[in-house]
Amino acid sequence: MRKRSAATAAAMITACAVTGALTGAAVATPGRTTDGDRTGKTAVATAAHSVTHEENQRVPEGTRWTQHYFPSSDGSGTELHADVLLPEGLPEGAKVPVIMSAGAYFGHSGEMEVEEEQAGPSGRFQDLLEGTDLFDKGYAFVMVDTRGFGGSTGCLDLGGPGDQADVKAAIDWSSKQPWSTGAVGMYGKSFDAYTGLLGNNAKDDALKAVVAQEPIWDLYQHLHSNGVLRPNSVQLPTSYNRIAGLAQLPDEDEHYRTNAAYETKHPECLALNSFGPTIGDPEDPYWKDRSPAEKAKGTDTPLLFTQGTTETNTLPVGMEEFLDNHRGPQRAWIGPWDHVRGNDRTQDGKFAMGRATWFKETMSFFDEHLKGIDPKVAYPNYAVQDNLGHWRAEKSWPTENRSANLRLGNGSYLDSGAGSQPTPLEEETGRDAGSFYVWSEPLKAATRVTGTPRITMTAKGEGNVMVKLYDVDPDGNAVAFDERVSRLDQDQLDIGLKSTDWTLRAGHRLAVEIGSVRTGDWLDTPSKQKIRISDARLHLPLDNPVEDTATDGDRAPWIDTYTQINAAKLTPGPATFTVPPAGTRR
Repeated sequence: MRKRSAATAAAMITACAVTGALTGAAVATPGRTTDGDRTGKTAVATAAHSVTHEENQRVPEGTRWTQHYFPSSDGSGTELHADVLLPEGLPEGAKVPVIMSAGAYFGHSGEMEVEEEQAGPSGRFQDLLEGTDLFDKGYAFVMVDTRGFGGSTGCLDLGGPGDQADVKAAIDWSSKQPWSTGAVGMYGKSFDAYTGLLGNNAKDDALKAVVAQEPIWDLYQHLHSNGVLRPNSVQLPTSYNRIAGLAQLPDEDEHYRTNAAYETKHPECLALNSFGPTIGDPEDPYWKDRSPAEKAKGTDTPLLFTQGTTETNTLPVGMEEFLDNHRGPQRAWIGPWDHVRGNDRTQDGKFAMGRATWFKETMSFFDEHLKGIDPKVAYPNYAVQDNLGHWRAEKSWPTENRSANLRLGNGSYLDSGAGSQPTPLEEETGRDAGSFYVWSEPLKAATRVTGTPRITMTAKGEGNVMVKLYDVDPDGNAVAFDERVSRLDQDQLDIGLKSTDWTLRAGHRLAVEIGSVRTGDWLDTPSKQKIRISDARLHLPLDNPVEDTATDGDRAPWIDTYTQINAAKLTPGPATFTVPPAGTRR
């Protein structure tokens, strides 16, 4: 397949008309200013006129809301919009540190859809404001729309150079306001956790701490795997295009509405945003510009993050690279949960991650780095939960006892693709030509796979390959706990799997499946050709659970759901390799 560059595509798309209209991107209702008579009308803030909860119920109680506009830092003319929430009783001339979040979800009419009836600040992080008593503790909260969203102009950029300039401008602006001490912390989840990593990489001295829940560590690895697309490579830009075109509310500020309608005059914005994530070449500048992991070298902003090892959205890919490159203090919760916040609960009231201390740890972290207050509780640097539901404290992660280089040997398969069924001959013989399995001896002691496994191999043939790791009990009940795929664009492959933290019990076996992409979250095109694999080797980072230092926490409820989704019944084959004991740490 011929590879297209982002630059070439930009020139092509800019010259073309975009099919379809932006539903509701502009509102015909005339705007109004907020400095006149507000009788019978919802109060909407300006930079000079603050609004309280009594005037507008969307303003959190105990705060006053103002709106501001300022330029991005790249000289592009992009104008950014910020909603500022200050403690209502903050004395004139008093200064407070700033918690800031930047991203796509702070639009006044709603996060993903139009869901509000009156203009006002986003409630995206109302849980943080209430769960921490943020304003009573003397903080400001600032929400900045990155370009293309909410009240900001410009083409949405999905973490590229434009977004990076916006984040840098937002940090700088927040630190220089008359009510700011100059100390800024960033807070977010998912996309606005991704922008927190961009903030770290901006190397701005005003940014004192970043709290990032389930971030995107590397956009290419989030949307692709070695040349194979995930469905969200299409779904993600489609969702953000829709957000960028949300209708605005009738009582909205005219300045805000004018900026929000930017895409109606620049239809190329949405077209470019749709195209970029589909670029297949990982070496394309589009992707190099959007890898926080690679760009984190030498950065040192204190970082507190969460990462689900069984995530179905923002996968644990690129995480270990970021942590290796980052030189600042690191704190984290890592474990088997899905795309949730640290404080989220399930329907029956259980904490989704299994720990009850998220807001306490978050505020202790911000107090330490934005106010210089020594922590009253010594929380672990890393609180890690494995698939058995056991929590342990670690000074860093991953912490391995040894790295095993396991010979998997040779094999072959037919690149048959998703949904393919066994042939009559395969059913008669019990063999499946779409993949082959390699089996370990039963483990003599419990052993944990921690960090990022890798597999190397020589491949002959054109098509795709999937690698899956299974935890198999003595009865053949298996759980697939790691996978990654690749195009066979070259003979020598080196495939990094997802980062994991999975404990194999004594008596269980590790099975490695190598074959066609027939399951999982991928958009592949099978070649229908026979693929020959030789000299396959699995590189496993191993840890000994016996050495764990337990810490507080309950079993994450998602473990059981994940196990059911990824369960398989396998017939164990002859053992050809041994997973060595992890040993002890040096």
